[in-house]
Amino acid sequence: MGQPSQIVEGVGAEPSAPELDFSVAGVEPLERAAAPTLRFRLRISRSGGAAVRSIALNVQLRIAATRRAYDVETRERLAELFGAGDAWGRNLHSLPWTSVSLNVPGFQDETRVELQVPCTYDFEVAASKYLHGLRDGEVPLELLFGGTVFYAARGGALQISLLAWEKEAEFRMPVGVWRRLMDHYFAGQAWLRLGTDSFDRLHAFRSRNALPSWDRTIDALLDAAEGAGPLPPDREAERD
Repeated sequence: MGQPSQIVEGVGAEPSAPELDFSVAGVEPLERAAAPTLRFRLRISRSGGAAVRSIALNVQLRIAATRRAYDVETRERLAELFGAGDAWGRNLHSLPWTSVSLNVPGFQDETRVELQVPCTYDFEVAASKYLHGLRDGEVPLELLFGGTVFYAARGGALQISLLAWEKEAEFRMPVGVWRRLMDHYFAGQAWLRLGTDSFDRLHAFRSRNALPSWDRTIDALLDAAEGAGPLPPDREAERD
């Protein structure tokens, strides 16, 4: 009886699209950047398929807010986002942060690339409110990866494969990294965006009362509202 024939897989077959996995090796502030920027170190590995010619990579970053604990003081600082008291548990949810694109050069088995993420201190942005409200611990992040992968067919012709959005990585960013970045660019300051009409009224109030800074202007209004100090002269006149 003859021996059963053996089938040699892969002979004459076209290479399949690369199978990729993603992880985050670390993060730190990007030094000497024109604007606040975090640098994430991404690790991309190929577990199967053809070698990678290049990747036009899209990355969505989300804050997985439900994946950490919050003390009472932190809940108070984040009440604008998630509510207070019993509403906290119902409203706590993930927050979109930002999306970034990156071109990844070709590689065989593994590569490491930098993902530069511009950051804002605009308190109209939910992610900024959340990050500012944390004082310690870690920020639970989800990174979702999509885009286009380029690889070569057996004869060298360029092939294209879409990267499905189910590719993702989790990372816990130390809160200290964010705070160092903001302290470097804003040095103990915060930015508040006002409508033009509100700013004009605030500017006029400051001018009339010869207040030396915006901090003194806001402090005067807050002290008066909280009963911690007298109203400036022009507001006292209005009260009378």
